Amino acid sequence: MRRPRHYAVPASLMAAILLAYAAFSQIAAPELKLPLRPGSVRFAVIGDSGTGAEPQYQIGRQMAAGYQKFPFTFVIMLGDNIYGGKGGDSFKRKFESPYGDLLSKGVKFYASLGNHDLSDEIFYKPFNMGGKRYYSFRVENVEFFALDSNYMDPAQLDWLRVQLRESPAVWKICFFHHALYSDARFHGPSLDLRKILEPILTENGVSVVFSGHDHVYERFKPQKEIHYFVLGNSGELRPHDLKQSDQAEKGFDTDQTFLMVEIAGEELHFETVSRAGQLVDSGTFGPRKGANKTRKGHSRPAVGRVAEIAAIELAVDERR
Repeated sequence: MRRPRHYAVPASLMAAILLAYAAFSQIAAPELKLPLRPGSVRFAVIGDSGTGAEPQYQIGRQMAAGYQKFPFTFVIMLGDNIYGGKGGDSFKRKFESPYGDLLSKGVKFYASLGNHDLSDEIFYKPFNMGGKRYYSFRVENVEFFALDSNYMDPAQLDWLRVQLRESPAVWKICFFHHALYSDARFHGPSLDLRKILEPILTENGVSVVFSGHDHVYERFKPQKEIHYFVLGNSGELRPHDLKQSDQAEKGFDTDQTFLMVEIAGEELHFETVSRAGQLVDSGTFGPRKGANKTRKGHSRPAVGRVAEIAAIELAVDERR
């Protein structure tokens, strides 16, 4: 019988491995330049996070470090919140433990559903979904609309039209899982969804859209006056998946990230931070002109107004 061979790991390689582990184990707070203005709305964004693996925990520690300098009050989640099995201690390992430091400080999380999520996650209290697939909430002059892009049925579209049209908020922000714009090779943009959803967003004053699904970070030049972000790499990561694009302002596909946002009056400031604490992207922009005037001159449309539009149900893709 041939004996198995044993290979020694070179000392230089072992040293590099230990150094990298130490670097990620000792998280330093990122160098932030957000203005921290009194009364501003402050939140973070994560997407495709719920793996329960070490990179998710490292992002959680990086978020906690960022919180020390930029105390955000809530986090929006872009779907695929809990991958794999949902039983046993899954919610603890894949949500409560990675973000335990933030949860202990009273930071709230608001989830949307991804294709790897089960529908009963809407009843999980820490996700603050109130038992609904889609919902909205308002903070100061900002209103957030969480959508279920797995099944964009006429009832949801009708609800969104009404809520957007009647909202007096200066900033209208939508977040959902499947990206309307994406330069990633693996999934790319959801064109069928874009066809029915984008007209509602553009006609009703939406300024910002956050989505996940592709395991990269990408920010686009304004499309029909809307700022689109893809952030699907807070747990999962698909390295080197982005294609060159004239539409993108920034792309990053070599590490996990999360986003911090501050809205002060008519300015939105954002900073995207990697698992290693690198400042990946940052910027400032204003809301769409007249974004809070869509309510004027419009009556509430009858329920079922969009019944003629066929519901789009995106096939559950078991690929990550």
